[in-house]
Amino acid sequence: MTSAWLPTEDYVATLPKATLFGSMFFTDEYDRPVQLHSVYSPEHPWQWPGGTSDAGERPWETAVRETFEETGLVVTGPPRLLAAVFSLPGTGWPLATSGLVFDGGRLTARQLAEITLAPDEHDEVRVLPPVRWRELMPERDFARLTAVMEARRSGTAAYFDTWDWDE
Repeated sequence: MTSAWLPTEDYVATLPKATLFGSMFFTDEYDRPVQLHSVYSPEHPWQWPGGTSDAGERPWETAVRETFEETGLVVTGPPRLLAAVFSLPGTGWPLATSGLVFDGGRLTARQLAEITLAPDEHDEVRVLPPVRWRELMPERDFARLTAVMEARRSGTAAYFDTWDWDE
């Protein structure tokens, strides 16, 4: 059997396409998750600071930039990976999505009070124990939150690949 290599541009055209994101997970001093209420995504109402990477931007850089844009918080690192998240494309979004969730640490009461939200993205910051988050979030969003919290507790990064667009 003979196989020939495709030219790079032909091979690339056969590959799946995906967007890349970076996000930052925070808790308060009592390890209660900090989340932002979305003004644009009723499907995922509670989120962490983060977003889609710009061209040439790495996920850590995205997470740091988006955190500053969405909250005014400055994160300096070093990067500590909590989770890799993947979703398949769906009817509402034609691309797969892959991203990394980083540990932003524990915020003091003062840091929480100084958060300045980007009003075109989020309208509220909440700090709640996990049991209270469960009733406010879709099941798979809560499963992702739980996986990230366990990753922080255990020191072992999570792989979360059931966050698909059409579920």
